[in-house]
Amino acid sequence: MTRQRQRDAPQPENVWDYPRPPRIEPFTGAITVELGGEVVASASRALRVLETSHPPTYYLPRDAFTARALRPVSGSSWCEWKGQAAYYDVVGGNAVAPKAAWTYPSPTPAFASIAGMVAVMASRVDRCTVNGEVVVPQPGDFYGGWITSWITGPFKGGPRSMGW
Repeated sequence: MTRQRQRDAPQPENVWDYPRPPRIEPFTGAITVELGGEVVASASRALRVLETSHPPTYYLPRDAFTARALRPVSGSSWCEWKGQAAYYDVVGGNAVAPKAAWTYPSPTPAFASIAGMVAVMASRVDRCTVNGEVVVPQPGDFYGGWITSWITGPFKGGPRSMGW
């Protein structure tokens, strides 16, 4: 049974308590993504992917994004758990954040619930928030986790952590 993270009182979470393989859980709360002085995405629900040593990655419904915020780009990557990812540039105001968002159009069966949902690399946009709190991007430039005050590490992604 999955538990739903509520917006009122987040309980402390340590990323070393998250499972491997990862799990998906619903999230209800306020999420925003900002770029170029604009809110390019706003959602009150999302899915979180939780994996050992990683802060949560938030997957937002496609309709949470403004009409011009996501521009498909070429290229893909492969996740051993979720399958093949496709990428978007994120566009807001006069700014473009190259390959700052991704989606899994046809994920593996275990991750079917994130099909078509969109995750954002917080380090490549101006600001992401969860329930009004500005997130800290996961260290490095490979993983897309969002760190909030209730998430503790250490986190994979920084120097000398790729082999964890």
